Amino acid sequence: MFRTRSRTRTTALASLAVAGVLLLSACNGDDTAADSAAPAGGSAAPADATGFAFKSGTAQQNNADLNAGDLATNAAPAKAAAEKKPVVRKWVQLSAGKAGALDPVVINGAGFTLYRFDKDTADPSVSNCSGECATTWPPYLVAPGGRVFIDGVDKSAIGFIKRDGAFQVTIGGWPVYLFSKDTKPGDTNGQGVGGTWFGVTPDGQKAGEAGGGTDGGDGGTDSGTGGQAAGSVVLFEGPAFAEPAEGVAGPGCQNVRFSGSLRMTGSAKIWDGPDCTGTSKTVEGDIPDLAAIGFPAVKSIRFSN
Repeated sequence: MFRTRSRTRTTALASLAVAGVLLLSACNGDDTAADSAAPAGGSAAPADATGFAFKSGTAQQNNADLNAGDLATNAAPAKAAAEKKPVVRKWVQLSAGKAGALDPVVINGAGFTLYRFDKDTADPSVSNCSGECATTWPPYLVAPGGRVFIDGVDKSAIGFIKRDGAFQVTIGGWPVYLFSKDTKPGDTNGQGVGGTWFGVTPDGQKAGEAGGGTDGGDGGTDSGTGGQAAGSVVLFEGPAFAEPAEGVAGPGCQNVRFSGSLRMTGSAKIWDGPDCTGTSKTVEGDIPDLAAIGFPAVKSIRFSN
């Protein structure tokens, strides 16, 4: 009888141990399931799951290897686009700063503007830019376990989604990108392109829009501006907003290359000569056909702000 009770008790203890192992497995799971969940609203939870190290201040202030992150040669937008392969950094830097007419806007450690795409979603965080789109707009990627230097951007706004064997940074839930036609720090050539690309603010909104921008809308198609001065314009090579397109921001006179149509919130003056010379005309809001208003070849534009 005594031996029978011992055997029964041993069996019960073994069953409890197995149940405990199963319970721990269910709680901790495999990392794939946890990591694949897209962060809603810029949740930092996936960062903790993958071991990212957040550091206050800039990469230089933290003595980071400058060749391993944003300042690496292949991390420049034009270089990344030319090589047509993902650039995965060991560290990234997110700084609240100013670029062109965009203030505030998030720039990386090399001073390049970070952008968001209206066709993506923020809740859940999903990127809808791949293939040729991702060549033109390289996703901003950091290696698993990499370092994230935060300089004026709240940690709670930063998240990550799995991509290309690494993680794409999100701000306010929005996946962020660089633009291949930004060739030097401070460029904002991607602002307003296609009516869907905008610099991203530290809280994930659209940079350059009144009140910090909104998640909806089409990036400034309202022509009822009441005389408000424009700070940027998107110029399209063909009429009816046919791409390719180029975003240009002020202040002052800017030379341009496209002249089929334009999208703009506010007013600016266009010229048929470079450096704001020749015949000029003040325009406001969207112009679907520049030739129809007597400007088949716009060579420059002046912003009053």
